Amino acid sequence: MVGETNLNKLFAAMSPQLMPDEYVFCSLQGEYAEFQHLLPLATFRETEGLTLVLTKAMAIANNLPFESVFKGITLTIHSSLDAVGLTAAVSTKLAGKGISANVIAAYYHDHIFVQVDKADLAMAALAEFN
Repeated sequence: MVGETNLNKLFAAMSPQLMPDEYVFCSLQGEYAEFQHLLPLATFRETEGLTLVLTKAMAIANNLPFESVFKGITLTIHSSLDAVGLTAAVSTKLAGKGISANVIAAYYHDHIFVQVDKADLAMAALAEFN
């Protein structure tokens, strides 16, 4: 199935869904294999370390340092990785409400991590696209 690239169609059908868990971003030294038992939702290797997106509960249970707590929102439309403007529009909309948008684009969907205390406001803001 090919992902959608038309921005108007993406806005009309993105149907944001709030993920049930709370998430944190941790930066650790080492290789992914050392941390796969933590069941990270996402990882990214940077020169400073390996970033893991984990549930808050998993980070606490393993005494891992983190700074902020986030809720994840999945845009359930199958957006193409070639789509132009979706991330910018979502980030701009959320920024206008004072909400940081930490976006991870995966193959099928875009996922936005927002401050846990602003998750409901973020969902309301995203509903304004419809």
